[in-house]
Amino acid sequence: MASYKPVIAALRVLEVLAAVNRLGVRANVAEIHHLTGIDKATVVRMLETLIAAGYILRDREQPVYRPTGKTLSLGTGYDRHRIVIDVISDDLAAFRQQIGWPSDVALFDHDAMLVVQSSRQSSEPLHFKRASGFRAPVLVTSLGLAYLAFCPVTERESYLAQAAADPATWNDLARNRPLLETKLAAIRAQGYATMEESYSRTFYESKFFSLGVPIVNGERIFGAMNIIYLRSAISEKDARDRFLEPARDVAARMAVKLSGSAAF
Repeated sequence: MASYKPVIAALRVLEVLAAVNRLGVRANVAEIHHLTGIDKATVVRMLETLIAAGYILRDREQPVYRPTGKTLSLGTGYDRHRIVIDVISDDLAAFRQQIGWPSDVALFDHDAMLVVQSSRQSSEPLHFKRASGFRAPVLVTSLGLAYLAFCPVTERESYLAQAAADPATWNDLARNRPLLETKLAAIRAQGYATMEESYSRTFYESKFFSLGVPIVNGERIFGAMNIIYLRSAISEKDARDRFLEPARDVAARMAVKLSGSAAF
């Protein structure tokens, strides 16, 4: 917990930078406003501030913004993900070969699920690509919901208090606790989560969907793993029937290995 009240303007600048990174080729003022809930005039001021600091630039041919290489310097001190990558990479690659669809492994990181490793390939369709370092929102992704359902109560409550105060649309569920608790109970009962339809529509044009499972060993949870698939190729029921048990198996193997690693 912070010792002093946070500087709201600084938090908003960081939120806009995260939105630019997350939106990719769709990072215009309207999309950033929709994603963050920050009014458009403030979004423009924050973007100009980030341009002045050298962290983003404005595309010369279209009204979108892109992160610069300087943003890479912000994460040079973080190394837990490197240990996790070493531990789980072989299992993740083998799982891709087994099922034929890509997966991500993510760790909970304060207010999002940090994707540390992915079996997505460069040949995937444009909207299918996601690099390591992507921060997936918790309450609308299968990664986040799978983690939240199985994490310790204190961690969950701390996150939800923070999310409920954040006006971003993907945090709406944190402000509807009865609905949230019903959803989390269902996830615990069935052992997996799915992507929210609104997220699939906004980020994947409703073409892709996902199933997520926790990476958990006994009472210890380490992260979550998903499977991303094309909706025109496989139904949600078929994906569950074909992929759920293999996903649980590989997540369990990862959890055992992570239990003995230096990352946790």
